[in-house]
Amino acid sequence: MMHRVFTPPLKCQGIKTKLVGAISHLATRVDYDTWVEPFCGSCVVPLNIRPKKALLCDTNEHIIRFYSDVQSGAVTPASVRQFLMESGERLRKEDEDCYYEFRERFNAHPDSHTFLFLNRSCFNGVMRFNRRGKFNVPFCRKPDRFSQAYITKIANQFRSISTVIASLSWQFRAQDFRETFKDLEPTSVVYADPPYMGRHVDYFNTWTEQDETDLAAGLKALPCRFILSTWHSNEFRDNPFIERFWSEPRFHVVTHEHFYHVGSTEDLRHPMIEALITNYPPTSEKQEESVSVAEQMLFL
Repeated sequence: MMHRVFTPPLKCQGIKTKLVGAISHLATRVDYDTWVEPFCGSCVVPLNIRPKKALLCDTNEHIIRFYSDVQSGAVTPASVRQFLMESGERLRKEDEDCYYEFRERFNAHPDSHTFLFLNRSCFNGVMRFNRRGKFNVPFCRKPDRFSQAYITKIANQFRSISTVIASLSWQFRAQDFRETFKDLEPTSVVYADPPYMGRHVDYFNTWTEQDETDLAAGLKALPCRFILSTWHSNEFRDNPFIERFWSEPRFHVVTHEHFYHVGSTEDLRHPMIEALITNYPPTSEKQEESVSVAEQMLFL
């Protein structure tokens, strides 16, 4: 049974906080031994669902380093609080010069404390890297960002995830989804939340149509169950890849309306219909008698 939804300390565009309930519901429809994520990102889904055993992967080595440091105890709630207090004081005194000094230092010698600092003081909470893998998000222009209350909030979020990770058997790996898909057992379940083609593709490295094609082929070839997150439609257009890859009767599409807050101005932020696609029925046999799975709407 899922606990109260909480947000991890790392911010990512497209974070699935509001979809955790729907994903958790789908996860309860199957028995599995290992929860596998090839695009773990902020880890909001496993941190809320809390599988006993998990393989959590991403090509963003900074995210994997961060969670590995949490797991090993190299980064602790106390060290996070201390670092943000000291760095926040510098930010108040030096304004954006401090931020860009930290960003330059991180890009030369990345570490988890500085990664968290930049993630929580950059513009609009966006995690973005250039083609050379360098963090390139500008300052949020709020030198008083790290108030005592804000630091306490982050430290509490960090304490929560530390407690969860310490109690479970999780592996973190920096690797491509193609590598993650190798040798998975039928007793696994895969939750895939890739960059959305035509949406947020600069999260760490580019996401191409070939990647989208390879992902679909890889998911279809898995020996286990999977849940795929993607975008279904918005007021302007539909996602053409759903019809191309997932129109076969053996796949099931569950939709949910979600409002994205990522965007430089309010007029660039629009509601979107999210799609959760599975290779197994998302409802019980009794429910399937009266509900068309392809048209089912889940509202949290």
